Amino acid sequence: KKVWEYIKKNKLQDPVQKRIIKADDKLKSLLKKAQVDMFELTKIISSHLK
Repeated sequence: KKVWEYIKKNKLQDPVQKRIIKADDKLKSLLKKAQVDMFELTKIISSHLK
């Protein structure tokens, strides 16, 4: 939930394809990519919580 708040607050969603997240520097360090789709984002975050 906090990650989505951060994404929305910083306008990191693609304006046309809302499923695409454009990573800023903070998210890039977590995701290791410049952009991911929302399903991949969930998978990556889940792997960090295990």
